[in-house]
Amino acid sequence: MNRPLRVLVTGGNGQLGRDLRDVLAGTVPAGGERLGAHDGFGLLPPVSEGTFEVLTTDIDTLDLVDRTAVREAADTFRPDVVLHCGAYTAVDACESDPDTAFAVNALGTRHVAEAAVDVGAHLVYLSTDYVFDGTLERPYVEWDLPNPRSVYGRSKLGGEMEVHAVGGTSATVVRTAWVSGAHGANMVKTVLRLAAAAPEAPLRFVDDQHGCPTFTADLARAVVRLALDRRPGTFHVTNQGETTWFGFAQATLAAAGLDPRQVVPIATSELDPPRPASRPANSRLDNAALRLSGLPMLPSWTESLERLVNALSDAA
Repeated sequence: MNRPLRVLVTGGNGQLGRDLRDVLAGTVPAGGERLGAHDGFGLLPPVSEGTFEVLTTDIDTLDLVDRTAVREAADTFRPDVVLHCGAYTAVDACESDPDTAFAVNALGTRHVAEAAVDVGAHLVYLSTDYVFDGTLERPYVEWDLPNPRSVYGRSKLGGEMEVHAVGGTSATVVRTAWVSGAHGANMVKTVLRLAAAAPEAPLRFVDDQHGCPTFTADLARAVVRLALDRRPGTFHVTNQGETTWFGFAQATLAAAGLDPRQVVPIATSELDPPRPASRPANSRLDNAALRLSGLPMLPSWTESLERLVNALSDAA
């Protein structure tokens, strides 16, 4: 191919979308680092002027629910790859507005998948740990049966179904969990903000929900690699290691040089007010498809947390 590879990104102004744009531009996302030859996700094609031609869209420039608009955008740009990050991610708000959740996350994904097929583009759809009910005692592998307990989870599973039905073998589903990055609102920024606002006040986080923190600087490179390889099927992609929200908050304070004892463990049942949407008690995702395919894993979540905290500190 003599022309640049064309990449259409939906949700391009979100925290993952911003880091995808950095990766495609050949820059290091905030909180990331240049990886050596030992890490396959660092071995992207050399990025120089003209390597990728990127069209970034978001809710203000492309309404995913508008089938005609989505198809016209794809037909005009003619992407080789579509990275579909656009979603309605307000988990609790989805409970009271299921029509919007399904319109964006399921029907909107149908439109994106259809448009990708029309132009022969490989589609990568970002999904979530919320497609599982969290009742297993082990980490979930890609072949476990989904059973979402929230509207958000059901709507994202609807998107997965559309991808497999419409996109077929030229589509990838990437499930991830507990995402944080340099852009947008997330757990790391919340903990640091709360600690700065009330250094002496206890910070209460639940210790009965378990998961694998994931950092967009690492996730973005993995998504691009899977897209360029045009690997079909479902992949779980998280940073390595697991913790609870309580442990995550403690580690965040420690990485910032603050006292982790400020964090106090509570049970989910003690949340005040209680959350409208059910959260999986077990959000741990086994990256089995990556491992069994011989693909590299993302770094340890604690290593990537330290890099993100340092990046946020440098930017402050």
